[in-house]
Amino acid sequence: MNDKPVVRINGVKKLYLMGKVEVPALQGINLQIGRGEFVSIMGPSGCGKSTLMHIVGCLDRPTSGHILLDEVDVDELDDNSLAGIRNQKVGFVFQTFNLLPKLNAIENVELPLIYAGVPFDRRRKKAAEILALVGLQDRLFHKPSELSGGQSQRVAIARALVNDPSIILADEPTGNLDSKSGDEIIHLFMELNARGITMIIVTHDQDIANHSKRIIRLKDGLVVADSAVPDMEDDQRHNRRS
Repeated sequence: MNDKPVVRINGVKKLYLMGKVEVPALQGINLQIGRGEFVSIMGPSGCGKSTLMHIVGCLDRPTSGHILLDEVDVDELDDNSLAGIRNQKVGFVFQTFNLLPKLNAIENVELPLIYAGVPFDRRRKKAAEILALVGLQDRLFHKPSELSGGQSQRVAIARALVNDPSIILADEPTGNLDSKSGDEIIHLFMELNARGITMIIVTHDQDIANHSKRIIRLKDGLVVADSAVPDMEDDQRHNRRS
């Protein structure tokens, strides 16, 4: 078993220029995330959560410091290589789903495989298998307008999974869903994590974060807390004994 961290963040800073003023978004982040972890990133608005997510997902580069993804130092990669790493190793799930409205579910899920050059028969088979995994085997040819919010997010999760990435990054994945659909998505994440998939979610919702196994809290671009989440079943057993 590979016990090396899937994400290694060393001294990462990110500055944005607002006119002539430098605004720090991240002020020296050091983190490791192990393979198979389920981590929530929390903190107030403007604390750097989404910036950190974008840097981990190779959507942005740090001003200084290093990000290692599967032991690859992504700072040393050119833009084409970075795009390849992003497509192969990272699956993204967004609050707004980001599905293409003219494509049906299976066509949306196939997109990363098209970019990877996978032939039609193989990518169609893989996309159908992943949609079945997320419970949408009867919605393969429905367009986003024909799906509920929860179903659309499941399509987005299937698209994130289809390339067998090293990590899934989810930014407020239940933000546009009702509470029932949101609960279903979080339980799907828990099932995927139980299969060994590394999950990292940004959320402002403590109840959602409590379903992960570790919570990292940011404030003013710094990690201010990093702690394991108590096992809920253990807590229930303790409460019954008390």
